[in-house]
Parts: sequence; structure tokens; C-alpha cells
Amino acid sequence: MILMKTRLGIYLLIGLFLTSCQTLRDTPKYQFNNGIYKYKSANQRFTPIYVAVENQQLVLLPIDKVTSKIDSTRTQQLSFAEESRLNLPKSVFSRRSFDVDILTIPFKYRPGLGDVPNQLTTNFNGAVYVGYRSDNYHLSYQQTQLGTYRRRFSHFGYSLGGFTGIGSTNIQPLVMNNQLNIDYEGVVWSKGVAGIVAVDNLTFGLGLGFDHLLDQNAKNWVYQGKPWLGLTLGLNLN
Repeated sequence: MILMKTRLGIYLLIGLFLTSCQTLRDTPKYQFNNGIYKYKSANQRFTPIYVAVENQQLVLLPIDKVTSKIDSTRTQQLSFAEESRLNLPKSVFSRRSFDVDILTIPFKYRPGLGDVPNQLTTNFNGAVYVGYRSDNYHLSYQQTQLGTYRRRFSHFGYSLGGFTGIGSTNIQPLVMNNQLNIDYEGVVWSKGVAGIVAVDNLTFGLGLGFDHLLDQNAKNWVYQGKPWLGLTLGLNLN
């Protein structure tokens, strides 16, 4: 029965993962697309704008802070060419949004408890993460040996939020206060908070979580409801 539950959880998460891969290809957050951003150039302050990406240039349309409407009478164009003969000023674009991710937790560090030493576990773990995210895009031009300037465009994002999901853990007499004389893979429900960093399409972070064993041996498991630290790898769904 326990094995069936573990397999069912794995199949469900794999299905979500495969579905989200298509979503990631269609609208990845690390790409710079048309939309509303906060923008600043050189030593200016951030101002809200609408950005239209058009091959070799960016069309910037300011947004009225009072009415929140786009002002199409004050359009500004910014070069987005791969190479330029001019050293164009640095620009920063920022946007904030809600974040929904599928997380895997390949490593969990559990502090020692009583006779149980510190443990680093690598069991299967998967979770759904919801948080608040900030994405920042930096545009600048770097001089080449030919005297021209080549575009540099980078992305950095970060997110804070909570997660919940399922996983597996090794159950053996040592972690059961010697109240059990068999070994098996137990199903656990995980929950916690995580901080996530995104650099281009790479997403990783650190999670603080708590596990609850989902069977009749939960009352004897030494890690029931105890905190752990884990490395998180994410795949953005929205």
C-alpha cells in the first residue's frame, strides 16, 4: 500500500513536470517580453513604463502614475541592436509578479536528534511552490577590439514563498526509536518556506521545511514535524 502511494505521487509530479515544460517554452519569465516594467537609465529613478520589444529597438511608453494609463504621446525608442557604434547608457528593467513553480528537493540536511547523527538524504521529493517574485533585466554595451559596442543583456530574479508536496524517506529502526524492526520507504508530506534565485533559465534556492510521515508509524518517527534545510531546484509554471 505504501509503495503504491509513493508511485502514485511520483506519477502525478512527473505529469505536472511534463505539462509545465511546454508552459516554460511558451512564456518563460526569464525572457524579456512586451509588458509593464519599472525602468531607469543612468542615475535616474525607476518609473513605470510599457515596453514593446521590436527586434533592433525597444519602444517605451510611459504610464501615468495617477490614472495608470499608457501615455502614447510621449513614446521613447531605445536601441536593442546586437552591435552599436555608440556607447549607449545602461538601462535596468524590473517587474514583480506572483510565482508558481514545481520544486524538486534533491538534498535535505537533517540535524542530529538523540542517538541519530546528522543526515544528508537524497530521497525523491517534489512540491508546488507559490511566492512573490522580482525579475530584473540589465541592458548595457561593452566595447569590442574593433571599437564597436556589443550588447550585453542579463537577467536576475528572486522569489520568496511557501511550498507543499510529497516525498519519500528511509524508515529503519534507528529513526523509529527502535520501535520497528523492518526497513522500508515511507511517504512523507512536506511543507515549508523557500527563497529562490533565478539566473536566466536556471532556478535554484534554499528551503526550510518540515516532514510528516503518512502512515501508522508516524508517532515513533524521530523526524516527525522536525525542521530540515534543503537545496531546491525549480521549474516555473506561470
